[in-house]
Amino acid sequence: KELTNGKYHPLGLPEITNALRHNKPVPANAIGISIDDAFKSVYTEAWPRLKAAGLPFTLFVATKPIDNNASGYMTWDQLRELAREGVTIGSQTASHPHMAVSSMAKVRAEIEKSNARFVQELGKKPELFAYPYGETSSEVRAYMIKAGFAASFGQHSGVIHSDSDFHYLPRFAMNETYGDLSRIRLAGNALPLRVREITPADPKLTPAGNPPSYGFTVFGDALKNLQSLNCYAWGQGKTRHERLGRGRIEIRLEKKFPPGRARINCTMPAGGGKWRWFGMQFYIPK
Repeated sequence: KELTNGKYHPLGLPEITNALRHNKPVPANAIGISIDDAFKSVYTEAWPRLKAAGLPFTLFVATKPIDNNASGYMTWDQLRELAREGVTIGSQTASHPHMAVSSMAKVRAEIEKSNARFVQELGKKPELFAYPYGETSSEVRAYMIKAGFAASFGQHSGVIHSDSDFHYLPRFAMNETYGDLSRIRLAGNALPLRVREITPADPKLTPAGNPPSYGFTVFGDALKNLQSLNCYAWGQGKTRHERLGRGRIEIRLEKKFPPGRARINCTMPAGGGKWRWFGMQFYIPK
């Protein structure tokens, strides 16, 4: 009901990403919906509701559980039905590995195997990709471009825009912990905090680079209110940052991130109850 009350413009992810990649406008409060994993409940519970509401969505699928007839997962017949009805099917590899710490041989094999299964079962390979667990590295990201994907998504919060990194796009997570109506409204009304020159460039941290010397350069409308910026690090709370020149922000964390995933979110008020948002996810190997 919230997403169909006239305050938002729900669009398919291919429509949003294609427009922004070619510097074409999208409506204000455009919303793209995606679901990770082809669980049977997507077919029995989510799809009927989304279909009845006229809400397009993308389903990111790992092919191995489908091939293995894993309990609790959809079948290829059900996926074909969704695809015929206009649901966008995206890839999430074959076996859903931790790609940031997988060998590049395994990464290539995962993509080639899953693409072959998509072509065999659905007639084409997906154009959109979601990194399992939102984890990637510069090397993996580069391969996604080489493999021909139009856009790749992580699991860090933020708003995509025409200057985004289209092979590490953010998504606001909606789940049993962070999925109530207030969070949907927060995400649906969020604006991009446009940044560039992000350091470190690789979201996979080395032992010597943990904690990271994190920084970015803000540009665009956000420069008008940059004094209101606040950043928060996973497990460390609000961070101290330094502004260099007009738009450069540097953050020096006091503690290392533990192994696994870590995130830093930076927000600032944009007026009218809206917030600008930029998030980054890192992966720290054991």
